[in-house]
Amino acid sequence: MAANPIVTLTTDYGTNDHLVGVLKGVILSILPNATLVDINHHVTPFDILDGALTIGSAYHYFPARTIHLVVVDPGVGTQRRPILVSGDQHYFVAPDNGVLSMVYEREQNVLVRHITAGHYFLSPISNTFHGRDIFAPVAAWLGKSMQTEAFGEEVTDFVRFSIPRPKMDGAGLKGVVLRVDAFGNLLTNFTAEDLPAGAVEEGKVKLKVGGKGVQRFVQTFAQGAAGEPIAFLGSSGFLEVAVNRGNAARTLAVNRGAEVILETA
Repeated sequence: MAANPIVTLTTDYGTNDHLVGVLKGVILSILPNATLVDINHHVTPFDILDGALTIGSAYHYFPARTIHLVVVDPGVGTQRRPILVSGDQHYFVAPDNGVLSMVYEREQNVLVRHITAGHYFLSPISNTFHGRDIFAPVAAWLGKSMQTEAFGEEVTDFVRFSIPRPKMDGAGLKGVVLRVDAFGNLLTNFTAEDLPAGAVEEGKVKLKVGGKGVQRFVQTFAQGAAGEPIAFLGSSGFLEVAVNRGNAARTLAVNRGAEVILETA
């Protein structure tokens, strides 16, 4: 057992009731020396893609052997499997519903186990709170032993999906807003590789977001004029649209799922 095993928590539970506190209580009852870190408890409810983006953007900044508990689980109580995933340096405990898809994309080697060792679970198991009764205790017991093989057999038919990629559209690429953050910034599915040559150096880009134009490419928010929509490469590696000291989602009247066109010609 590590001296102070790190367990992170990512959920769509919110923080207005007891649910997150219960997860922590279960973990600490089994693993009292754990260091618990909240990544995000405001993943869009039931939104597996938002959960995948959240954990995929965060996990690799933690020390090796960190255990990541990810509970975005609209299929709780159904036949979807609980899984334990071993990456190159990190562990993940989650439902098998695709919420770890960005982890699968970014890790060179993953081993996925179907968690079947019921003696690690709380009893009785609620049909609606597997975070408390299955995922949290498994994460804690894993922190005590780090012996993944004890939790179940390896599976290869785990659920995964690809983050939507932009598609050719006439003289450009058609993409989408993947997420709107707390500041109203729009995270798109374009990356640096999609930008036309010279865009970064010249500070120019031709975007249409929900039919409205964005033409300035900047390195940082403060380079944008007040009220002006600007494009930049965000910290997660995706092209984002923001308004300096403003809210791009409100300014452009768009939300998640909005169409984004990038002219490349």
